[in-house]
Amino acid sequence: MHPPSRQDYISISLAGQGTYNNGKQWRRQSCWRKWKRLSRLQRSLILLFLFMCGIASYPAVTEHLRGLTDGERSTESNSVLRPVFPQVLPEPISPRPEPSSQLIPDTEHADVSPRLIEKYSATVIIKKLSNKRGPPILQHRLQKKGNGTVAVEEQKEEGVVSWRGAVVDADRDTEEAKEEESKDHLLANHKSGSSNQSEASLLEAVKDAFRHAWQGYKDFAWGHDELRPLSKSYSEWFGLGLTLIDALDTMWILGLKEEFEEARTWVATELTFNKNVDVNLFESTIRILGGLLSTYHLTGDTMFLDKAKDIGSRLMPAFNTPSKIPYSDVNIGKGTAHPPRWTSDSTVAEVTSIQLEFRELSRLTQDPQYQDAVAEVMKQVHQLDGKLDGLVPMFINTNNGQFTHQGIFTLGARADSYYEYLLKQWIQGGKKEDQLLQDYVQAIEGVKKNLLQKSSPNGLTFVGELSHGQFSPKMDHLVCFLPGTLALGAHHGLPADHMDLAKQLMETCYQMYTQMETGLSPEIVHFNMHEGSIRDIDVKLADRHNLLRPETVESLFYLYRFTKDHKYQDWGWNILQNFNKYTKVSSGGYTSINNVRDPDYTSPRDKMESFFLGETLKYLYLLFSDDPGLISLDEYVFNTEAHPLPIWPSTA
Repeated sequence: MHPPSRQDYISISLAGQGTYNNGKQWRRQSCWRKWKRLSRLQRSLILLFLFMCGIASYPAVTEHLRGLTDGERSTESNSVLRPVFPQVLPEPISPRPEPSSQLIPDTEHADVSPRLIEKYSATVIIKKLSNKRGPPILQHRLQKKGNGTVAVEEQKEEGVVSWRGAVVDADRDTEEAKEEESKDHLLANHKSGSSNQSEASLLEAVKDAFRHAWQGYKDFAWGHDELRPLSKSYSEWFGLGLTLIDALDTMWILGLKEEFEEARTWVATELTFNKNVDVNLFESTIRILGGLLSTYHLTGDTMFLDKAKDIGSRLMPAFNTPSKIPYSDVNIGKGTAHPPRWTSDSTVAEVTSIQLEFRELSRLTQDPQYQDAVAEVMKQVHQLDGKLDGLVPMFINTNNGQFTHQGIFTLGARADSYYEYLLKQWIQGGKKEDQLLQDYVQAIEGVKKNLLQKSSPNGLTFVGELSHGQFSPKMDHLVCFLPGTLALGAHHGLPADHMDLAKQLMETCYQMYTQMETGLSPEIVHFNMHEGSIRDIDVKLADRHNLLRPETVESLFYLYRFTKDHKYQDWGWNILQNFNKYTKVSSGGYTSINNVRDPDYTSPRDKMESFFLGETLKYLYLLFSDDPGLISLDEYVFNTEAHPLPIWPSTA
């Protein structure tokens, strides 16, 4: 009698016939015959039983194997390195050049910031085999970008791995890894605002960016107006070395003495204004006259003052108009001036944003003609009809002195710095010119009443435009000067709600960066105001370019200087890293780009504006400095090209 059946096994009885044969072939045939004699149900039960046994034993086997693997790893030192970020290599040769192949993101300082780790599209993990050197292994990840998923690409060259436009040096040794770890620690301290060393590392990052930009200018555009970094050439606007002059005081502030001395020598020996060339009055004033005056005040070198007197006197023919509203263009060699060929108008921003410089030139030379000329412009604009609650139109006629194209109001292009210079002239003159202050305060109230709205769905406060009574939710990046100007006014005693509005607009301007796929702002955005909108910001195809503009980092500087809120430094750091990632050119310089919405194809424009050195990097350096005496805002006022001019001393 068989024992009772159990449910945890199967009992099978097989009857065998014939003689015993221990041969292997016979055994195989015998087992196969027995298997074929089983019913289909019996075979299935046996296979299921074997499968369940395999499942039950798998954890123990894998744990045993894992233990062996861990034991092997423990015998190697530094076998797995933490995520590393690529350094820029000089012009790597790519077998398949892409449109932006010359754009090599410089993340030399990217590993300083823990926040930047979150913004990288994927994690690069490098395993270093014991006593061996070779290409790192890129762990392929999928990264979510916008509305699509993009796979990380790996491309290997001689000792180099190219990853999404970045270049990883495969032969970096342990010492470099230790330096990166040290930088991570420094910026971790910076997050708490408690480390002087972290401040130094941030300042050094800006210096490195400046040196890289300057090297490109020096190598390929020395003495010319602007660098074309991709083609390794230059472009001329006025033929007066705009980038070099614009960068003079930046180099002095950053402490780049060698670079400054090279530039000073060129100004002293090569710069001449005795040229038969048309220059724009506004641009020449804010960049050249402003840059020379600022450098004179910072250095005490009278050579710069002499050059400032020369260019200032050559610009004066612009004011010889029937209305005393200056023409836009001057021939500094012939001493003649004229409006643009297509109109007799000048833009309001241009004729009202030259006052700081000419007023200071009069104070230094004791020649009143410069201040008198620009004061007459402000007097006439103050009295004109056609304003809306202190807001001014964009154009003014040089023949009759009247506003033209009336009914259109904006704080963007062609009107922006009018409002900025109302406040700054009042500060420059010792807060005595009440008319300027009244016009400024009235204009800010006009902005609140007519141009201020909130977006949907997140309620970002923004400044739109008004055209014949119709509101447009369009906002230029240029408008991002306003948070800093509002904060400056509040610092000098204007109502506290100016600072509140400054903080709200500062958030909006930063969102114009962070909501873009490259982390860089477009030139113009449109805000959604309809309920149910998915995103706050839309960008038209023609507006997606970035020109390396300074307005947002300028306002970040003011907000940090007055509030000491470290988030403004963090925002500036992110912007600097994205400039390094998407606009830095390996051979030297930075380039404007056409498309901030596509990180894989930014479509570089091959142009580095002079204001990138004159303004953007200068404001970033001042933002990262915790020294309130570094260009004190109680002693200096910045012109609209970031050149600091002294606040006039009080007189009895």
